[in-house]
Amino acid sequence: MWRILLCLCFVLLSSVSRAETESSQYLLDNRFRVDPTISQASFVIYRKQRSQSVILVRPDGTKYYAWNHPQNVRWYEEPGMDIISINNPMPGPWQAIGKVHPKNNIKILSNLVLKVDAFPQRLYVAESLKFTARLEQNRKPLNLRDFLDRVNLNVTFTKYIENEASLSAEARPIPKILGTFEDDGRGLDEVAGDGVFTVELPIDIEPGKYRARITSGNGVFLRSIEQTVLVYPTPLIAAFTQARKEDAQHNITVTGEEGVIAPGSIAVSIEQTSPDGLDMITQGQAEQEGIKAYFTLPNRNMPGKHTWSGVAFATESATKRELVFRFHEQSFSVVEKVDVEKSLESYKKAQEEKRRLEEKIQQEIEREEERFKGMMIIVIGNFVVLILGLIIWFVVRKIRMRRAQIPEMQLSMPPKN
Repeated sequence: MWRILLCLCFVLLSSVSRAETESSQYLLDNRFRVDPTISQASFVIYRKQRSQSVILVRPDGTKYYAWNHPQNVRWYEEPGMDIISINNPMPGPWQAIGKVHPKNNIKILSNLVLKVDAFPQRLYVAESLKFTARLEQNRKPLNLRDFLDRVNLNVTFTKYIENEASLSAEARPIPKILGTFEDDGRGLDEVAGDGVFTVELPIDIEPGKYRARITSGNGVFLRSIEQTVLVYPTPLIAAFTQARKEDAQHNITVTGEEGVIAPGSIAVSIEQTSPDGLDMITQGQAEQEGIKAYFTLPNRNMPGKHTWSGVAFATESATKRELVFRFHEQSFSVVEKVDVEKSLESYKKAQEEKRRLEEKIQQEIEREEERFKGMMIIVIGNFVVLILGLIIWFVVRKIRMRRAQIPEMQLSMPPKN
């Protein structure tokens, strides 16, 4: 009996050793086999840093390059990795030629499926929605971190238009990206690297009918899932009233739309920030049968800019769906207290100084006018004297010339008989 057990153990160990040898040989020449049942496969090939992308060889000898491959092949490359996705790959032995890292080798991901949540029947403006998508392989969550970190999933909303495909590219509505999925264990994502992608989707668009598309496309994994959604006006309105007195409190009222919001379901959390950076959180809720949450907020009465933002939770009356609405940051200012007597005294001093300056300026103007008048009198007087001098000189000269001409006339007269 013991001999039989020993023989069995020896056979098992030999099989394991033989399998390991075959596995090592299998990885040594970078060969891998694609099953005929595989309709879509992604090859994750690790290679040495700063080495060229591998060359992928099909079973029939056809070679695929990162820069030259058919349309059914998508190639994503990094300094130490190639991710190659192929639709309807040829069954049989494939080979990757290049400096493939011996420790990481090649991983084949086949028949990946993207599953996403279904959007609610009604979405609301300003709503914040937790939305998830999953990557599955053989009906199990994919947990290959190197692949998941490079999958790029976005949520886009496009205005719904009938027969959109028949329109020209210029006439089609422009998609708006509302969120990007993450699988990093942060925010609303629960576990990092578990193949479940999460996005906190803010519905910051106008009411209307939209095509919601969940797309992935950076060369790693291409999928597109579309749903038609309706976006309604926000059923919650927040009204903030600033205190006007030092000893009074601010007020905030969050009112739900009757018939849409379930009575008693409104709960609100408000965060305030004062100019010195101090944060304060105040919370309130509606009464049991009410659709309005009214409460006060502390008033620090500190001069400067104050801000407030918040989140409101409610329940949709018809579907009992839990709703989350975020209030974007808003601001208000507090000015310093005015001392009336001091201000009046300052005003009087300013007016007196203004009057004194005006008088001084007026005196300067008058002095300047007097100076100008004196100069004009001097200039005019000199001009008059000059003119009189010229006239006198001219008259004297005429007189002298006449006197000089009289003797000459007498000498030329003939004698009398």
